[in-house]
Amino acid sequence: MKYAVITSFILIILSILWLILALYLAAFVMTGSRQTLDEAMQWQSGRYDTSFYDELEKDDYTVTSYDGYILNVQLLHNPTPTDKYVIISHGYTDNRIGSLKYAKLYLALGYHCIIYDLRGHGLNKSTFTTYGIREGQDIATLVEDTGKRYPNISQLGLHGESLGAASTITALQYKPDVDFVVADCGFADIEGVLREGYRKAHVPSFLVDVADIGARIRYHFSLKKMRPIDALSENEIPILFIHGAQDDFILPDHSERMAKATKGQSVLHLIDGAGHAESVLTQPDDYMNYLSEFIQNLN
Repeated sequence: MKYAVITSFILIILSILWLILALYLAAFVMTGSRQTLDEAMQWQSGRYDTSFYDELEKDDYTVTSYDGYILNVQLLHNPTPTDKYVIISHGYTDNRIGSLKYAKLYLALGYHCIIYDLRGHGLNKSTFTTYGIREGQDIATLVEDTGKRYPNISQLGLHGESLGAASTITALQYKPDVDFVVADCGFADIEGVLREGYRKAHVPSFLVDVADIGARIRYHFSLKKMRPIDALSENEIPILFIHGAQDDFILPDHSERMAKATKGQSVLHLIDGAGHAESVLTQPDDYMNYLSEFIQNLN
């Protein structure tokens, strides 16, 4: 009887410790620290000329997403009259300021640029990240709002980086009324990114499974269901995939798999010498040429 009580006590303690670990891992994966707008501007300005941003006419507004969540949005007016628009989505822990390196290209190509803070980032209310599930629905809402807010649009595109790319791809399951998509260094499934990261850190990969259980308990979302690639089986919107050839965080294989998975037109460019989210900074001229060529060749 004595040993049975001790055994039960040990099992209870181990169960509690396991639960604490699962909840901690889930929080670590889904609630990373985020940059302020000032911090993001300082980082961006240290890597390229952001002075164009100050000179632009801007409109700040909010959009209420599908579940009542408020997104902070900013329209960057193109100095030249145009009826073309692009919605740009930044990466994890970044904010709208991280989209400026792409906005600079689109302004030159004749687009108004809509930049915004992804859910839980920038000026938005703090919340956890679902790696495309809620964020993809936010983008679908932004597309609807943009169509109503600017009714004379002749062309509307989506451009995303990393989490922004994955969220943009996920949004395609909702059949948004857009003409093209550019996905830069997005992931096909977050589980694969986590397992590869744990492997490189010499951490047991089964902890991804533990984190998944913690995510389902704490946030009611499964990491294993955060799979942007699943949104592509019926997609017919043309997609340009761009990925740093030396990206060791989200491997180029993710873009390669998604380029094959989409039902519609796809173009893939791997940027030599670029790591994660570095393609436009590493080869800006090539990036611009790929983007311009893709848009010009839209069906």
